[in-house]
Amino acid sequence: MHYVCPACESENTLDLTFPIEEYVCKTCSYLIDVAGNKKTKHLKVPTENVVLDVGQKGKIEDVEYTVVSITVKKYGNSIFWREYSLKDSKGNDAFLSESDGHWVFLISMHPDDFKSKNSKLPTYAGRTYRWYENTPCTIDAAAGFFDEHLDFSVATYKEYVNGTLMISQEKTAKKSQYFYGVHISKHDVKRAFKIAYMPYYTGVGIVQPYYFDMKQALNIFCVAALMICLLQLYVYISRTNETVFAETINFVDVKDKEMVSKSFTLSGGSAPLKVNAFSGVDNSWANIQLSLVNEKTNEIIYTSKDIEQYHGYEDGESWSEGSQSEDFNLCGVGSGKYHFIISAEKEGGLPSFSGLTSPDSKVIISRDKSGIIEITDIFKVQTKTFTDGQTLEKDTSEVIRLAKASFGTQKLDSLINTEALKLTTDPISSNTYVQLKATWLPVSFWNFGFILFIMIVLFVAMWIGRHFFNVNKWKNSSNTPYATS
Repeated sequence: MHYVCPACESENTLDLTFPIEEYVCKTCSYLIDVAGNKKTKHLKVPTENVVLDVGQKGKIEDVEYTVVSITVKKYGNSIFWREYSLKDSKGNDAFLSESDGHWVFLISMHPDDFKSKNSKLPTYAGRTYRWYENTPCTIDAAAGFFDEHLDFSVATYKEYVNGTLMISQEKTAKKSQYFYGVHISKHDVKRAFKIAYMPYYTGVGIVQPYYFDMKQALNIFCVAALMICLLQLYVYISRTNETVFAETINFVDVKDKEMVSKSFTLSGGSAPLKVNAFSGVDNSWANIQLSLVNEKTNEIIYTSKDIEQYHGYEDGESWSEGSQSEDFNLCGVGSGKYHFIISAEKEGGLPSFSGLTSPDSKVIISRDKSGIIEITDIFKVQTKTFTDGQTLEKDTSEVIRLAKASFGTQKLDSLINTEALKLTTDPISSNTYVQLKATWLPVSFWNFGFILFIMIVLFVAMWIGRHFFNVNKWKNSSNTPYATS
């Protein structure tokens, strides 16, 4: 297709062969009547937000189209949209319409296919369309080749919408045409025509889809919920909560040292290890330091927990705070073989006492507030002093041999602390131990319920968001199905 402009004698070509009646010279912008080979009207050049050129090729739904003309339509004084006329290799027509960055792909349709018992709710191909609005417009600018004469009179567009689909009726004084349109994303247009720049979109397009496909989202959530339920059922059937460690630790046994527990094995996926710590604190505190050691990797999880319990009277009323029992979790513990490293301490020192006499009345043991132990041979009036029970146990002197023989085979330091409680009324001193219990918790419904709750909240939020999206889409329509304030 080759034409020479009669106004400026420049060449205008297009790589298509179809009969045309008018074209706009790309050099001088005059509208040229082909039959008379004469200029008829000088037109504005489409520039603002125009991203395609006449002659540019692109493929939409596996059909290659060529841009044959560009028309800018004007409504009122400040509202513009662009229409790109396309033709395929067989001469079939299609159109791309862009307004505020929103794109619609349209093809011609027979008006008899658009049935209407209700002028506001006509049907096409089994779908009901709602009348959106009537829009009068005129041509503001044009470029390219036209297979019929441009009509510069006022044309009226009447749009009908169903989701991302629309029917557009273009009516002028001379004729009436119908077009079937579907939303096409700007990314698809950009990819089809290899465009570097695309106009930003504003507002909500007349057939713009919601940001989420609600049916697809519902299917995804339902499948995810079913898989979570099946997984939870498997966990519930195949695993049980299990106590893996339970022991009473005397404070004197871990004074200034650590105790290594027996090994235990955890089987299954990662889960919390729940630890309960109890100590008979009474207006006092105790502290437990606990290290969980993975025997294969030597990885250590360290934690420390205070147990505090206080009570009393103030202004004639009793009060209390704290507890003798504390629970805490070691989270995300995987399967494997483990042991604990335990140390503990409490408020105050060891109980002081005097006059602890052996059953055969040969030995007397005493301990002062600083923890120094004295063992006295009654008959020989010999006294030996020790700073702690460990030193006492290791001593092999005659006094210690006599004490061990007089008190029996039980370890002296353990015996001393047991008997000392009978000789003191100090509540802090009477608290001699801490009980630890660790329970493996592979069966937990908390995460299961939390995930389902989040999924429900997300879906409800998406559903509500879609309502406000549609309200915004129809806010410029005089036939909106939504209540307006």
